[in-house]
Amino acid sequence: MTAASGPGASPATRLHARHRAVMPEWLALYYREPLELTHGEGRHVRDSQGRRYLDFFGGILTTMTAHALPEVTKAVAEQAGRILHTSTLYLDRHMVELAERIAALSGIPDARVFFTTSGTEANDAALLLATSYRRSNQILAMRNSYHGRSFSAVAITGNSSWSPTSLSPLQTLYVHGGIRRSGPYAHLPDPDFVSACVADLKDMLGQTHGRVAALIAEPIQGVGGFTAPPDGLYAAFREVLAEHGILWITDEVQTGWGRTGDHFWGWQAHAEHGPPDLLTFAKGIGNGMSIGGVVARADVMNCLDANSISTFGGSPVTMAAGLANLTHLLEHDLQGNARRVGGLLIERLRAITAGFPAVREVRGRGLMIGIELAEHDGSPSPEAASLALELAREEGLLIGKGGREANVLRIAPPLSLTVAEAEEGAAVLESVLRQVQSTIAGKERP
Repeated sequence: MTAASGPGASPATRLHARHRAVMPEWLALYYREPLELTHGEGRHVRDSQGRRYLDFFGGILTTMTAHALPEVTKAVAEQAGRILHTSTLYLDRHMVELAERIAALSGIPDARVFFTTSGTEANDAALLLATSYRRSNQILAMRNSYHGRSFSAVAITGNSSWSPTSLSPLQTLYVHGGIRRSGPYAHLPDPDFVSACVADLKDMLGQTHGRVAALIAEPIQGVGGFTAPPDGLYAAFREVLAEHGILWITDEVQTGWGRTGDHFWGWQAHAEHGPPDLLTFAKGIGNGMSIGGVVARADVMNCLDANSISTFGGSPVTMAAGLANLTHLLEHDLQGNARRVGGLLIERLRAITAGFPAVREVRGRGLMIGIELAEHDGSPSPEAASLALELAREEGLLIGKGGREANVLRIAPPLSLTVAEAEEGAAVLESVLRQVQSTIAGKERP
């Protein structure tokens, strides 16, 4: 018996030891002493020791409305008491109703909806549809992107930290534009940045052989550190793609359902040439239940010429939860709340970090905010981000971490966040970032 699993160890420490004994080494855990979260309510969670935290990450942008939202827990309990599972081989009223609402909200004409259990599976399905429709395995993706952990999703992930293999079922071509503040065009003003990225896209298409199937892109890169191109970039891309018949897949797994405040979907910031051909979603719609899916034009969705079902996609329980959650979101205008409270939080964070050289940028939209940290020489500082994560936890705030160099703090609380809670979180982050700034300044001294 080790000290970590001995009788004197805390329950979380003993659980961590058991976790390490049976789980893969690559299954990441936050914090030097990982947390076991056991309860949640509203925007707060509690760990196994009973300590309460303000949740500014929501299970990776998944707890969209609130922890233990009464409407969702009631819908789950009532449906579970009737029947837990049927599969897509049978009609399901909740699945049809949720599909109708999502199709109407998507902006895609004559839309069809296919439900999955995760964002990874949704993107996998979208790639199957696009490559089948276009009879091509060539895919355009964005540098620094992340689209999931399946073999095909990893094949279009442009962030090397999350792409463990170079083997691929697809021929992927990576395009400039997803990262605004770094790369060869970072110095350009927004209009010239867009023009340069469009020129790069045209040049790439001029060098490809065969028919490119689709471009897949996150309107705001999630794991990549909440970085985004100027508004209109994907509209400009769309114009080029349309000339070649290339489909546009928008990955809305993190940007959907009003989180950005300004728009219900991230693609709507790039809407000059109409909606995408395919849209993928997951995370927030289930508020913790496993829901993902694809929305596509009917001709694209119906292009498969073989049988297919989903054993667990669109299950009665998850669909009941999704309907209740979406209804609450719309009836309480949580998109508007994300715009108002998120706008206040972003401005507050920019104000408190204005004198901190360690903070390279505060960016974001609505309640999807990134704080990029740097060393005294301006280089990315993953150590600063890790320190900030630990310090925030000590002060009762849970946040996320991302970016290509793992140097970006990710702020994404439930969309029902109150102004008082935003101020509380901002005060903690001010304290944390002061300590981070002091640590980095100390490293400068001989």
